[in-house]
Amino acid sequence: MRKRLFYWFAAVLLAICVVLVVWLGSFRLKFFPTNLTQTFIFWAISILTFVLMVTLGWILFRTGVKLYIERQSNREGSRIRTKLVLGALTLTSVPVFCLVLWSYSVFSYNMNAWFTEPMQNQVDTFVKMARMFHQEMEDETTAQAGLLSAQPETLRLLRDGVRTPGALEEFCRLRESKSVAIYALDGGTPLDFWGPYDARLDPNQEVNADYAVRDGDQVLGRVVLTATIPLQVQKTRDYIANAVNDWHQIAKSRKDVRLFYVMLEALITLFVLFVATWIALFLAKQISVPITAILEGAGQVRKGNLQYRVQVNAVDELGLLVRGFNQMTEELESSAAELDRRRRFTEAVLESIPTGVLSIGADGSIQLVNHALLKIFPPGQVAKASRLEDLFSRDDTAEIKYLMKRARRTGVAARQMDLSTEHGKLNLSVTVAALEEKLTSGFVMVLEDTSDLLRAQKAAAWHEVARRVAHEIKNPLTPIALSAERIDRQMDRLDLPQPAARIIRECADTISKSVESVKTLVDEFSQFARFPAAQPVRCDLNEIVREALSVFQGRLEGIDIRTSFAPGLPAVNLDREQFHRAVVNLVDNAAEAMQESLVKKLYVATQAGAAETVELVVADSGCGVSPEDKEKLFLPYFSTKNRGTGLGLAIVSHIVAEHNGHIRVEGNKPTGARFTVEIPVLLEPETESPADGVRPAVART
Repeated sequence: MRKRLFYWFAAVLLAICVVLVVWLGSFRLKFFPTNLTQTFIFWAISILTFVLMVTLGWILFRTGVKLYIERQSNREGSRIRTKLVLGALTLTSVPVFCLVLWSYSVFSYNMNAWFTEPMQNQVDTFVKMARMFHQEMEDETTAQAGLLSAQPETLRLLRDGVRTPGALEEFCRLRESKSVAIYALDGGTPLDFWGPYDARLDPNQEVNADYAVRDGDQVLGRVVLTATIPLQVQKTRDYIANAVNDWHQIAKSRKDVRLFYVMLEALITLFVLFVATWIALFLAKQISVPITAILEGAGQVRKGNLQYRVQVNAVDELGLLVRGFNQMTEELESSAAELDRRRRFTEAVLESIPTGVLSIGADGSIQLVNHALLKIFPPGQVAKASRLEDLFSRDDTAEIKYLMKRARRTGVAARQMDLSTEHGKLNLSVTVAALEEKLTSGFVMVLEDTSDLLRAQKAAAWHEVARRVAHEIKNPLTPIALSAERIDRQMDRLDLPQPAARIIRECADTISKSVESVKTLVDEFSQFARFPAAQPVRCDLNEIVREALSVFQGRLEGIDIRTSFAPGLPAVNLDREQFHRAVVNLVDNAAEAMQESLVKKLYVATQAGAAETVELVVADSGCGVSPEDKEKLFLPYFSTKNRGTGLGLAIVSHIVAEHNGHIRVEGNKPTGARFTVEIPVLLEPETESPADGVRPAVART
């Protein structure tokens, strides 16, 4: 509303100024104002035009400085605004200055050629006419003087000195002369005269003629005749003289008149230039401001600020452009929000999958990894890795690059490979997929740790082997045992020599003992092959561990046992008997590992784990486990000792797997091994108030 009132006020002021300028241009001034009113109006208009000139100069100066600063700072829209302003000023100034130059040329030169020169010719004609009138009077007076010199009375007076009374008076009256005088040759006092011959001659009203009197070739004297110019001729000559004088006065002040009208044109031109420049700048602003705002908005959008909106008042197509830009940013913001939501969903899925994922560029550079990769490689190594060579060895990198080339041809390539880490050897399933068939396209590589699966497959294979071996060995054991017992009974009945009887009896006892040893081994095989299914119930992990440690009460001589049971651990779902056996096997394995150690320390602890789990830690100060043996440690019949069946840790791994847990072995500082068993906690059902009428729900993670 205020802007509209301002525009109306500016329009009214402009109309008033135009009226005043037109009024000033319509004055019929005689070089300068001739009365007080004209002087006051001319002064007011001059002051107004001066103010407009100063204002115009200030506007142009400020606009120029602002444009210079904006261009120096590379502000958005400064160049197009400069072009619009310069174009508007050019379109405004060129016609005005051309009009001024044309007007100056017309008034200074063409008007002089059209009006001044013809008037000058007329003035010259008038001057010639006045001179002709005067010359005619002089010629007439001279002729009268000649006529008088030829009169007999004149000759008689000059030769004989005889005067003729009344002759000069009669001559002057007939010729309408004012005075006449006849002088002798030597001058002096006139011999005869009539009228005031000695009066001062008025050249504007009188004409004087001096004529010599001759008698043949002899000059006798001279006649001086004075005639009065006729009144009509005198008036005409005076009018011509006054007109010529006035024209000369005008000609003398022509430069002043020209300067005055040039200044008047300059004032009017400044006013027109101010109005035109203001309108041009206003129109340029109407164009440049929306365009500059849109450019700034484009810069904000380029920086990622999709919430930016152009807040300028624009009309016509520029208004449509501003509204279209705002609608575009709204749609971009919606699309970006949708893309961001999908990206977060994809990242969440990518982070939740247990397999490692790498995004690889065409040049082998690592661009993106997920969190699961940190479980395969050390976190520090993954954080610093920028290329495949930073994660894999030279041979493994060459193998992966071969898979990348193959994937570019076939789309997907996969292979099994072994990866050596500081924690041991991992069996990985590597799958490489090409994003596009272009040579510049990237790849997605998926790394899946199949070590547990391979161990499970090996364990299943060992279970099958154990079952078959136990079955095949058990069949001949019974007849062998019966034969040994029959031999022993027959020895009591037979009378054999003492040495032979002793040898046969010893052989029978050896056969019986060996059969019992093999039978025990077969029973263990059978037990491992047909391990009973777990029957988990709600249990307290601390209670199970305490019961398992009580078995070793007084049996672990020389071993320093330290325990740490975390209070308030959540309940777990375990088969008490099986997990009891697993703890016993872990403690027994730790005690066996410290047989030859100088320092024997056993540490057993329970603690809260990550991701809704609890942990059992059994650490010893024994000889430890080498990285090569870590992969085989939980396989059946593998042992680092020269005694035992090698089924203890295999049974522990089987029991933990039956309870959906995980067991890992690490180095214990400064020496020894550290076994950590992760068991998921029991998810308690969340019951609600009976008044709600809602059935109990089980919370899941």
